[in-house]
Amino acid sequence: MLSVLKSTAIIIFMVGDVMLGRGIDQILPQPSDPVIYEPYLKDARDYVLLAEQSSGPIPRPVDISYLWGDALGVLQRIEPDLRLINLETAVTTSDTPWPGKGINYRMQPANLGVLSGAGIDACSLANNHVLDWGRAGLKETLTSLKTAGVNCAGAGQQLEQARAPAVFELPPRGRVLLFAYGHPSSGIPPEWAATDKQSGINLLPDFSDTSVQRIAEQVAAVKAANDLVLFSIHWGGNWGYPIPAAFRRFAHRLIDEAGIDIIHGHSSHHVMGIEVYRDRPILYGCGDFINDYEGIGGKEAYRAELGLMYFVSSDPQTGRLLELRMVPTRLKQFRLQRASRKETDWLVETLNREGKQLGTRVVTAGNGDLLLQWD
Repeated sequence: MLSVLKSTAIIIFMVGDVMLGRGIDQILPQPSDPVIYEPYLKDARDYVLLAEQSSGPIPRPVDISYLWGDALGVLQRIEPDLRLINLETAVTTSDTPWPGKGINYRMQPANLGVLSGAGIDACSLANNHVLDWGRAGLKETLTSLKTAGVNCAGAGQQLEQARAPAVFELPPRGRVLLFAYGHPSSGIPPEWAATDKQSGINLLPDFSDTSVQRIAEQVAAVKAANDLVLFSIHWGGNWGYPIPAAFRRFAHRLIDEAGIDIIHGHSSHHVMGIEVYRDRPILYGCGDFINDYEGIGGKEAYRAELGLMYFVSSDPQTGRLLELRMVPTRLKQFRLQRASRKETDWLVETLNREGKQLGTRVVTAGNGDLLLQWD
């Protein structure tokens, strides 16, 4: 099936939150100053110690491929056309955190080889951590990503740049247009919104008719034949499986009225249910993919250490979903591993339970990959 898809479809690899700051940054070749301004911990290296107490020693420094572990082999096997993450980290040397934020993620720009080494093409930046180190930190983040050859959407030096899509040419099949938005329900401070005179993120204020119309106009201004339009959105809380009815209505309207083909949702720290509406996939919450939460207790029932590599295969001529393949992973010692059979079974059970009301279910392929089925 994959060989057929590669000749006809555009295959996009996407995951949820990739949080390369704090403890993760501290094991990379050139870590930032470890000072952090949290209520309980004041040194980012303490997050490494928590993970080591839970799972064993973590080498320091690691090479740029360490974090990705088994995921690199999966990417080599499937060979997606585009690789997309939600980068929930400022990439900056700024030492001035956003006042009163409490949690501040940053990675040293010199460590950006971690992204280019995994072939990451694009980052959504419309989230609640990209301005953790102020507007100076955002400016350096944008500059650093551009220098590293990693495209981005959802943030900018002013509103026009923050709203602009990232465009990816994939001849002869077509293009992918990436629009990125952040919603206040994910904890984004309202003052982070980009304006005509101020840098910031592409903040979606609400799910109103006005918002849908504005998005539809943006898409119509750039969409051409054989374009896939991908809408990446940071929305909702960190924990919990229920999907608000307002989220579903908005997602459906994006497909019905705004020409969106793929919805890439994130913010939840665990995977959530998947819907296919009018043959378009809606990933309501992709879960965390890389973070430094190992060893932190309190939410074990959600199995946040288990993640999914999502491979969306769509027909660029019609926008129709052809296949959604998922590869289960586990994060251990800050390194991605293939999930075990038992862990995969847990993910299958969870996705089927949450997908039942959405009309979807997953089955396990012979190689341990998961395939989505829909009504």
